[in-house]
Amino acid sequence: MSATILDGKVLSRKLIAQLKAEVDELKIQTGKTPCFVNIVIGNDESAASYGKSQKRTAEAIGIDYRFAYLPQQLTQKELLDHVKFLNEDPLVHGVMIHKPVPEGIDFQQAANMIVAHKDLEGMGEANLGRLFMDKTQIIPCTPASAMALLEASGVDIAGKDAVIVGRSEIVGKPMIHLLLKKNATVTVCHSGTSRAGRLVDHVKQAEILIVAMGKPGFIKGEWVREGAIVIDVGINALDGKIVGDVEFDVASSRAAFITPVPGGVGPVTAVMLMKNGIETFKHQLRAA
Repeated sequence: MSATILDGKVLSRKLIAQLKAEVDELKIQTGKTPCFVNIVIGNDESAASYGKSQKRTAEAIGIDYRFAYLPQQLTQKELLDHVKFLNEDPLVHGVMIHKPVPEGIDFQQAANMIVAHKDLEGMGEANLGRLFMDKTQIIPCTPASAMALLEASGVDIAGKDAVIVGRSEIVGKPMIHLLLKKNATVTVCHSGTSRAGRLVDHVKQAEILIVAMGKPGFIKGEWVREGAIVIDVGINALDGKIVGDVEFDVASSRAAFITPVPGGVGPVTAVMLMKNGIETFKHQLRAA
């Protein structure tokens, strides 16, 4: 078997076209343009590169995407004050804080400070709680990207045995809810599972495998079930290359569908951020 590649670049172009049409219509109806602000603390080259990618995606959709550059030596209070300022600005419809933040800055406290209807990344406690109660359309971007790619396979998720490897607040835990919502049967594996020696057994049973460990080649290709769908969220630098958490060459000979790294989950993630922002924009239009 040779897996069908779930190409994030192709999917992102399709989604961008759909979101652009939606934003164009909203502009006609309201005369307003969505405006999002990314708070960047310090002079981080990776932040600049990632931010530029987001900005290109936003501009392709018709969104006004801006940066708020704050100094490296920023205090927690100064950050919270700036978030409060953006919360209260009626011309700003979405706010995010670029990670990683400098030592001494509490990211989660600042993320919680962003009002729920401007929380671009969906990482504040209010939106995470609403996610688990099915009361929000603001979904953390990486798991939303993984779900979009999974659904792009065209395979019915309902009834499938899904295994998530990784239990982070950013990916693993939101994925549990998103898969359950599609009526998959979900197992979550983590470092404790590995130590108990049962990880391989769980992976081999997975009809849907979502991996987000941040360890290059952590999941061996021979573990992958024949005909499985593999969504590799990992992005790792190894010997001058970017690789995923799954041993791609062998896994792609066994799986039915697989995401590449790079070019899989990554390109769709920025689009999911913009999708969240359009939801925050519409919420504020309704509240006006």
